[in-house]
Formats: sequence, C-alpha cells, structure tokens
Amino acid sequence: MVDIRETVEGDLEDILLVERSAFGGNEEADLVENLLGDRSAKPILSLLAVREDRPVGHILFTSAGIENQTNHISAAILAPLAVVPDAQKQGIGGKLIKQGLELLSESGIDLVFVLGYPEYYSRHGFQPAGAFGLEASYPIPQKHFDAWMVLFLNPEVRGSVSGKVVCADALDKPEYWLE
Repeated sequence: MVDIRETVEGDLEDILLVERSAFGGNEEADLVENLLGDRSAKPILSLLAVREDRPVGHILFTSAGIENQTNHISAAILAPLAVVPDAQKQGIGGKLIKQGLELLSESGIDLVFVLGYPEYYSRHGFQPAGAFGLEASYPIPQKHFDAWMVLFLNPEVRGSVSGKVVCADALDKPEYWLE
C-alpha cells in the first residue's frame, strides 16, 4: 500500500533521498531543492509517495507561463517525477501523476507540460505540445520533438493558446531541456 500526500517543509531530506536514488546522482535533487526555494516556481505542488513509512516516490509541479498570452492561462510544468529503483514498475509514478493532475485541475490549472518519454507520458493523457504551437523554453532537438508534451486539464483552452512556455528561474537553464 502506497500513500501519496502533499509534502511539508520537514520532508526535504526524504524528497532529496528519493531524487538521488531514482536518478543515481545529485543533478535532479539539486534542481528540486532549487525549485522548492524559487519564488518564480510558485505555486508549487509537491507530492511524496510513502510505503510503510519509507519514501519511495516524488513528483513536482511548478508554475509556468506562456509568452505574449493575452488571455489568462494557468500552466504548470511537471519536473521531475522520481521513483526509487526497487519501487519502479509498480504503478507509483502513475499514481503520483494522477493525483497531481487531479489536484492541479481542482486548483484551476489549465495546462500541464512535461519533457519526458512520450511512450510513458502519453499513457497519462499527454500529447506532443509542438502540435498545438506550444514551444519549450529552449529548443528541443527534432529527434526528441515528441518528448515536449502537454496535457489540457481545461479542454476549452485547446486551440486558443500558443507560444513559448516560460518556466521558473531555477529550471531556466538549457541543460535541463536536453532530452
């Protein structure tokens, strides 16, 4: 049984432990720590998956915008999603995504973006963002064009929004946009 809950300030070490374990290094953990402290990333949705008092997964959604958008669109970026190696392929990542998207939808978020594996994220409703005229903060190489994805939580905005996505300052570095 896995419990998923919103994180609190005291969860930072558990979050960073999950990130390091899942990705085998400090890069994603450092990014998460920087995003959690980044004012431009607010509002943030951070969820922790716990099994038997052990943190096994984490997902982070941070605020995003779209350049030159005249209508009010509320957007978020999913980055990163982490599950510790011995808990992978057990549906924990999917549960984190599902609960995160439900909470974002309830809070009025219109769009969620992710740069990730199309085969995985398409199972959760994400579609190539470029097909809708939604560009990543940095150019995505053509061979990974479909990895930049969007999910329309509010179907009414589909087709009415396009442009370059603006991310939080901590995520606004070209190295995070190479897939």
